[in-house]
Amino acid sequence: MSELAYVTLRERPELKGNAAAWFSGKWGVPEEAYLECMDAYLAAETEYGWYLCLDGEEIVGGMGVIDNDFHDRKDLFPNVCAVYTEEAYRGRGVAGRLLDLTVEDLRAHGVSPVYLVTDHTGFYERCGWEFFCFAQGDGEDHPTRLYIHR
Repeated sequence: MSELAYVTLRERPELKGNAAAWFSGKWGVPEEAYLECMDAYLAAETEYGWYLCLDGEEIVGGMGVIDNDFHDRKDLFPNVCAVYTEEAYRGRGVAGRLLDLTVEDLRAHGVSPVYLVTDHTGFYERCGWEFFCFAQGDGEDHPTRLYIHR
């Protein structure tokens, strides 16, 4: 098993197509939506980036940053989105390292705080995030937890 690499899409722009397809396959959001966000990031139109964990050339974890992750608190931005780690890689610190990379990269570009919505409890707190409030997800029956990283 090779050592895992953690990269921004700007460091590996040739992965854009594979990354868009990978995220789309995990979340059911059209590839075009990911490509639009990734293109804006690669063109430096935004600092809202895309972050990947690679095992060799295989994407095994990733996340992005967008204005709003489909919830009613439009005033709380940007949002980490599309957090996913392949099952075989869970429990190995992949998501935690990606979250750290994301927060550090955004902070280096003057973007702080950062938010995310999730139904998980415990994990994000261990990664330095604080529960902030509840938000109503688009089309959701129940509010979801919204976290902040300052």
